[in-house]
Amino acid sequence: MNENTKQVSAVLNPPAPHMVGDGFRVHNFFPNGYKLKMSPFFLLDYNSKIQFSARNEPRGVGVHPHRGFETVTIAYHGAVAHHDSAGNSGVIYPGDVQWMTAASGILHKEYHEEAFSKKGGAFQMVQLWVNLPAKDKMTKPKYQAISHAAIAKHQLPDDAGLLEVIAGEYQGTKGTASTFTPIHVYNLRLNKDGKANFNFPVDFNTAFMVIEGEIKVNNTDIAKADQLVHFKNEGTTIIVEGLQNSVVLVLSGAPINEPIAQYGPFLMNRPEEIQEAIADYNQGKFGYLEE
Repeated sequence: MNENTKQVSAVLNPPAPHMVGDGFRVHNFFPNGYKLKMSPFFLLDYNSKIQFSARNEPRGVGVHPHRGFETVTIAYHGAVAHHDSAGNSGVIYPGDVQWMTAASGILHKEYHEEAFSKKGGAFQMVQLWVNLPAKDKMTKPKYQAISHAAIAKHQLPDDAGLLEVIAGEYQGTKGTASTFTPIHVYNLRLNKDGKANFNFPVDFNTAFMVIEGEIKVNNTDIAKADQLVHFKNEGTTIIVEGLQNSVVLVLSGAPINEPIAQYGPFLMNRPEEIQEAIADYNQGKFGYLEE
């Protein structure tokens, strides 16, 4: 291992799961499960693969507000429908991504898509909260529905696999999503014995979420499905090898070095901005959305 290697700080097991509404059984890796340096990523909820039984009434989470950040939902199994108070709605299926910028304030609800709910089956998702810098926290909400077909793809050499560049850039392949700060979000689909190389700036906070399979990182650390690999802020290069056919969510981003005030679904810089968010929500300034 040379001095340019971005070394692993820990390979972390999933924290005990909890339910979000009745439709999402998630392991919160951060900020609650582990205290990790991951700005601009504030939260990672991982819905490990589970089977949901068939049901006529879709499971999910009802209307709730957000302000000051973005929610990014990545589907691996199952289907999720979304509605928000800015008039956006959509369904994400396996491979799709929903990138919602709450910013100045939005109400939304997320639940199992109707046909999936009636049939039941395997369900596996990741939701990220991506912080916004102070100057962008009160911008207008927006919504990016990114189908699997629309995601930029980078074929890895030597039949190693495929890299889906959701956001950021990889060796000249530019990501599909627009972001407010420098962020890389990839789905790495690695074949058994396939290798991929990454190069991220020293100060970028970086983690790999192993969705499926088993990988070896930097020829030393082994991580299996449902584990999170967190990296030190040292060195720049990472080598990943697939010990099995594997799917890995790659996260790396420039930290936002600003104070954080968080209360429930609000992520701001100062406590008085949280009070303002609560007042605005109570006064109906986040719009209206039917339950």
